[in-house]
Amino acid sequence: MRTTRQRTAVLSALQRQEGFTSAQELHEALEADGITIGLTTVYRTLHALDRSGQVDVVREKSGERLYRPRPDDGHRHYLVCRDCGLSAEVEASAVESWAERVGEVMGFAEVEHTVELTGICDRCHPGRSTPAPAERHT
Repeated sequence: MRTTRQRTAVLSALQRQEGFTSAQELHEALEADGITIGLTTVYRTLHALDRSGQVDVVREKSGERLYRPRPDDGHRHYLVCRDCGLSAEVEASAVESWAERVGEVMGFAEVEHTVELTGICDRCHPGRSTPAPAERHT
């Protein structure tokens, strides 16, 4: 992926966000920082960052994609509240092993996968009051 001023600005702004963020929220943060950039450019850049493996992506209840920088040691899996967007990283070594085995059995290499886990967190679930150990999407 070619490095441009706009891509650098989008990635830098994304790294300053807490938790997952939408393209529109990121665009607003860039504008608040005095960086003039079109919303379409933000979407296009986030899509390119996704394709190049630099961001993790989850979907909000509405279907909107939310982004966060991917850690250097690889992608993560998250459980996301469908009501408030709260996200919790989940241990998924079993998923990683399963995907690798399926690829080997089927004769595939460089297998990639997407796993989306959603639910209702303790804060949003009626009758439950124990807060979940997770990060709130802002």
